Amino acid sequence: MQKTNEAKKIFWYTLAFMAFSTVWSMGNIINGYSEYGGLKAIISWVLIFSIYFIPYSLMVGELGATFKNSGGGVSSWIDGTIGKKIAYYAGWTYWVVHMPYISQKPSRVLISFSWMIFQDKSISSANITILSLVSLVIFLVVLYLASRGVNFIKKVATVAGSSMFIMSIMFIFMAISAPYITGAKVLSNTYSLKTFMPAFDVKFFTSLSILVFAVGGCEKISPYVNKMKNPSKDFPKGMISLVIMVCFTAIIGTFALSLMFDTNNVPKDLMTNGAYYAFAKLGEYYGLGNFFMIVYAIVDFCGQISVMVLSIDAPLRILLESTDDEFIPKTLFKKNKFGSYVNGLKLIGIIVSILIIIPIFGIKQVDELVRWLVKLNSVCMPLRYLWVFVAYIALKKHAEKFNSEYYLTKNKTIGYILGGWCFFFTAFACVLGMYSETSPFQTILNICTPIVLIVLGLIMPTIAKKQRENVR
Repeated sequence: MQKTNEAKKIFWYTLAFMAFSTVWSMGNIINGYSEYGGLKAIISWVLIFSIYFIPYSLMVGELGATFKNSGGGVSSWIDGTIGKKIAYYAGWTYWVVHMPYISQKPSRVLISFSWMIFQDKSISSANITILSLVSLVIFLVVLYLASRGVNFIKKVATVAGSSMFIMSIMFIFMAISAPYITGAKVLSNTYSLKTFMPAFDVKFFTSLSILVFAVGGCEKISPYVNKMKNPSKDFPKGMISLVIMVCFTAIIGTFALSLMFDTNNVPKDLMTNGAYYAFAKLGEYYGLGNFFMIVYAIVDFCGQISVMVLSIDAPLRILLESTDDEFIPKTLFKKNKFGSYVNGLKLIGIIVSILIIIPIFGIKQVDELVRWLVKLNSVCMPLRYLWVFVAYIALKKHAEKFNSEYYLTKNKTIGYILGGWCFFFTAFACVLGMYSETSPFQTILNICTPIVLIVLGLIMPTIAKKQRENVR
């Protein structure tokens, strides 16, 4: 029996690969290359890994190990260290920041579909109003599917996610090896300190949120900490391996893109079409035409739809199933015959529909819309990470009440400093990320969206209280 249990234990390298597939994607490399001027992104990545990602990931490990019987969620960490009311706000934040994320998906579906059918960048010249309205229709259809409990979507998401991960890694190595295998002609760049050194200007700091968003999400693997053979030794080993793999992939991936896109003249539509350009070029290198690009478009199309369904359903279930009607109106707990929270889905429908439509009034181009959605996500999604650091500081404050198989540090002062630093850096990146150099309209939206979403969570307990009083 003991041997069977040992066999089920997760090794440090297994955890590292699980975390890697959760945290990292080719989209991160594309966005970094676009925002930070080609090869200048490399030093930016190294900085974010060194000063933020390493302590963040190791804090997650200690929290996950401490609350191994509580599901590993951020809400449970806050509940265990502070209390259930603050835990509700943490859970609300985790759920509500998915609204901008969901609003991004329909346009990505259209982009992948366009490349799949037309195999060119014609989507970039599409009418923004028509694109937004079609995106709204796609979202409402997917929302309906989510309300019907379509389970096969979850299987599609798993397959698409794995395929996307494999293709991202494949691209990096095939792109770099192409000149040696096929003799393909690639771009030649002049390498110097100027080539790699970013300008630490306004754009650098206002784009930090994109890097923070890119490396976030490792708290998803926290439940597996205590399934390791030796958590105190193997978890840090797994996390350090994760950091090395992500850093290596970011650097090599950025270099691979520099073989295709001029680092001194990065295409303005790279965020929209960059991945498709890259796979089309890869097909040229290996004499396969648009084969790689079409496969990527199909995988991306399936992945975007399935992830949209999961992002609609899963975070809502986590919120409502971990919170009682003391903080959330009872009406939101209503289920249909498929087990879906129908009123919760209606609330999602209202919020996301507004986010899809409102850009029409101030954004005129598809490429600009894609860039804004990436920026809005990078401002909103990291807000959930703030609760990780709040939980860690609270854990250190009440350290004598808890036992763990893994510690980043047992020193309270060091714990406070690390948690405080990551909290400050995340908040700093999010606040600066709200600013748009080119569009006051986008700046207003970037400021108002997270404020409105958070305020909505603040008033929910009041609505819930009034409902209880009316029942009495």
